[in-house]
This record gives sequence, structure tokens and C-alpha cells, in this order.
Amino acid sequence: MNQIQQFQQGAVPQPTRVGQGTAVEQSRAVAEVQAAIFVARQFPRSISAARTSLQTSCATMALASKAFYKFPRAGGAVQGPSIHLAKELARSWGNIQDGVTELRRDDEYRQSEMQAWAWDVEANTRHVLTFIVPHAKFANKKVEPLLDLRDIYENNANNGARRLREAIFATLPDWFIEEGEELCRETLNKGDGRPIEARIAGAIAVFQGMGVSADRLEQKLGRKQSQWNGHDIAQLLITHKSIERREIAVEDEFPPPRVTVAEVKRGAPAAAPAEARAARPAARPAMDPPTAEEPEDIWVRVANAADARGWDQEQAEREFARWSGGDAMGPAPTEQLESFLSHIEVTA
Repeated sequence: MNQIQQFQQGAVPQPTRVGQGTAVEQSRAVAEVQAAIFVARQFPRSISAARTSLQTSCATMALASKAFYKFPRAGGAVQGPSIHLAKELARSWGNIQDGVTELRRDDEYRQSEMQAWAWDVEANTRHVLTFIVPHAKFANKKVEPLLDLRDIYENNANNGARRLREAIFATLPDWFIEEGEELCRETLNKGDGRPIEARIAGAIAVFQGMGVSADRLEQKLGRKQSQWNGHDIAQLLITHKSIERREIAVEDEFPPPRVTVAEVKRGAPAAAPAEARAARPAARPAMDPPTAEEPEDIWVRVANAADARGWDQEQAEREFARWSGGDAMGPAPTEQLESFLSHIEVTA
């Protein structure tokens, strides 16, 4: 037993002396905590003042436009209050300290140990989250390592901001958070004072700059632009801000129109996106057989193979999505269609 105790004591050597700089920092840290608690209790928060400050902040488009995030998950989208709203809630509530710290970076294992915390100094409640952030990202359906120092920094900052948001929300009362969300949504619905027609035109122009047409916006919202209201414009604004912050991709939020088997057989792939139509030749009509120098178009071959299996256009698209893991047939490249055609012929 004595040998084990001696080994444990020897494994973690204890410092025999503390330097002057270390002692000063330790004393300063203790004094800062004591001073923060003393000041918070000398000047306690006022609930009415906190609500007034929150109402003033959430009534501005500067905060409301970035108060929510949105990102894809499991074929849908997850939406909620952002770190920007969380920090403004903490500021309005008062007597709260928060932060994110990188405790350790391990370049050998390519990961960082980080900590996010929020402390209600007046109530003396503290929420701490310690977590590991791998120096990697998930892209193209696989994990890719991050090698650039800036990429590692941004990855750590993004993960830290998400944990900090949760730490702040764990410290604040639920009714205060819900009130802030509702106020921001009301501001988004009201807009910046312009008529609804001008806001609709502005939203269409912004998304057209991203390559999203008005038809795709109407398909996303489920109604014609003449029927859009303030809530619809607010949803588009949240989506636009999420795309700018790279939380969600344009293709995930606004999938391109699908080319159906019937349209291919008619030789009219007009519903396909412009980039897909430019990437492949127009489908040859079925009654015009290909020459020996020019092989039959892949879309016609897929359509004929689907007919041979007794599939209608919806079933052919479902089979393609199931075979490809969820991809749409419309924008599929030629190589993928060739593989799908081989799959159909083998399983016929």
C-alpha cells in the first residue's frame, strides 16, 4: 500500500514553490470573482428594466435578422435561436458573464479540448460545458481532416459558439428566452417599414443573385408570390442569413426541379435546371433511332429500361433515389445514370 502511495505521489510531482507571477495571477482571479459577486449584489437586476432593454433590442432588424439559425438534418431542417440572440438576452438580463476557452490543442490526435461557460453572478449559478472538437469536417458524405490553421480556428469557434449558446440558455429563465424569440419574430414579420410588395420584390431579387428563381421560392413556400405575407418573407430572410453564414446550402434548401421520365420520352427536358441542360445533350425522340456514329442518349435509355420494368415516372424516380441514397434524378450526371442503368439491367 505504501509503495502504491509513493508511486502515485511520484507520478504527479507537486511544485515546491510558486513564482511571483503565478501568485499575482491567482490573487487577481480570486479578487475578480469576489468583486463581481459584490457588485452584482450591490446592484441587483431589475426585471422590468431587463424586459425594456430586450424589447428595444428585438425591435430592430439588426438583431432580428440574425436572431435565428437554420441547417439541414435528416432530410429536413432544424431552426432555433442563434448565438447572437443568446448574447443579447444575456446582456439585457444583466449580471451574467460568459465565454469560451480552448483548454488544450492536440495536433497529434487532431483535436481541441474546449470549455464554454455562463455564470449568473447575482444568483451564483454557473453552467459549464467541456467538450472535444475534432479538427475535421463532414463533407461529400465523408470526414475530411482540417489542416489549415484558419480552418481549425473557425471550426473551433463555430463549435464553441453553439455550446456557449446552450450554456447561456441554461442560465436564463425560459420565459425570458421565449419572449425574446417572439419579439424578434414579430419584427421580422413587420419588416423594415416597406410595403409588402416591395419586400417581396426585394426577396426575389436577393435569391435570384444566388441562382434561385421565383418559381423555386414559390415551390418552397407552397404559394404564389402574390399570396406571400410577412411570415413568408421572414422565413426567407432566415434562410438567406443561414446561407450567408454557410449553415445551409442553396441546393439543400431549394432543390432543383426534377426531370420526369415522361418529359424525357417526349424529348422536352424543359423542367431541368439550366446547368443540367447545358451539361447534357437534349434527349432524342424515341421514334428517331440513333446512328452508328452517335449512341443513344442516356436519358432515353433509362426511360426505355424503366418502361421494360413496368415503372411509371414516379416509381422510376423513387428507385433512383433509393439506389443513389437520396439523390434526385434530374441533376444526375451521365456517369451516375450509366451506373443506374447497369443496375436496372442486372436486376431485371
